[in-house]
Amino acid sequence: MGAMTPTRLDPAITTTLRKAADGVRAASGARIGDMVEEALLRTLSDTITLGDDGTAFVITGDIPAMWMRDSTTQLTPYLRFLGSCPPLADLVAAVVRRQLACLDHDPYANAFNDGPTGAHYEPDDVCDDPHVWEQKYEIDSLAYPVTLAHTLWRTTGRTDVFDERAHRVLRTIVRQLRTEQDHDASLYRFQRETDIPTETLARDGRGTAVGRTGMTWSGFRPSDDACTYGYNIPANLFAAQALLAIGAIAVEVLDDPALADDARALSGELVAGVEEFGVVDAPSDRIYAYEVDGLGGVLRMDDANTPSLLSLPLVAPDVFDDGVWRATRDLVLSPANPYYFTGTTASGVGSPHTEPGRVWPIALAVEALTGTPEDRVRILDLLARTDGGTGRMHESFDASDPAAFSRPWFSWADSMFCELALTVADEATSAPA
Repeated sequence: MGAMTPTRLDPAITTTLRKAADGVRAASGARIGDMVEEALLRTLSDTITLGDDGTAFVITGDIPAMWMRDSTTQLTPYLRFLGSCPPLADLVAAVVRRQLACLDHDPYANAFNDGPTGAHYEPDDVCDDPHVWEQKYEIDSLAYPVTLAHTLWRTTGRTDVFDERAHRVLRTIVRQLRTEQDHDASLYRFQRETDIPTETLARDGRGTAVGRTGMTWSGFRPSDDACTYGYNIPANLFAAQALLAIGAIAVEVLDDPALADDARALSGELVAGVEEFGVVDAPSDRIYAYEVDGLGGVLRMDDANTPSLLSLPLVAPDVFDDGVWRATRDLVLSPANPYYFTGTTASGVGSPHTEPGRVWPIALAVEALTGTPEDRVRILDLLARTDGGTGRMHESFDASDPAAFSRPWFSWADSMFCELALTVADEATSAPA
């Protein structure tokens, strides 16, 4: 991708972010405001490097690879400033260009190196492409870059990221999601020599058996854990939302009505598949399952990583059923969800990806952002008090001992904390006197 240089923040970006942090201080106090300012500046300066080709490479904070998901979600709190801060929009555009280049190279990979370095999470994986850190196929790896590009366009009006490569990638995304509606016809396989079952796929790398449902198959969840059943419901709804974005881009920017029609039709097929197979019975109501296989297998749970069931109003606002989601939310935030943990300090959604009893700040932020203004204030304070004394958010922490945490620097979690704090500040400013 060419030579890379550390990000030197344009003074306009620094001014914008420090002013926003001042608003957080006014609404939530000096400590939370300081945490937000430091996190906003740190993510841009320490996780992003700029290429001489007009692209930007984004690491997770503690892993030297670029995930399509993380590199999008890490930018969440900055999106509100794109229209008023052109240098920030330029930076996001550079990230979008790199994401599209990655998907153009391998749309089945979830994480990439900064060029053909040959680095791999596991060197003995089937995929030995030197550009690819890991080739776990996750639907959200296709959807997140689409939603970021769409937000950049809708917020600023700029269309420069939609070049011929972008056009090609959008067509590839639709084609791949269609291919995986019939996974048995797909050539994708993932195998890893491991004793951890969630780190590889069953059936010689094909994953557990599935029936045709109209939904699209995924090998792995947003946690990078293997799916128990191949149709992940929040990922399918997120993909349906992203396909609507592709439809809009195809019509209004690319002048490709055929792509628009295909994307919109596929979006409808995914939603119909979810409604038929992914809405299931619970003790008191109909809810979204987390995963199904179209053969009778149903998994009633939620995971902290997004897209999650809890996050559907954020990631799939035009395609989810609010009534079904509200019943699902009640289950997710209760002991009926096997990954909802309660301790002496906190209660919240965790993940099979981390130790039992550990709550994820990402999930707490999502709980707040999809809840009430009172929820947002309460959970923001809880997050600030459970940082383990580090001034940073972590992947997870023990619900009874916040000093016991995983991943000391996890930029995605920092960004979700910032998004919540900025939302609380916005609501404080707009509240009637």
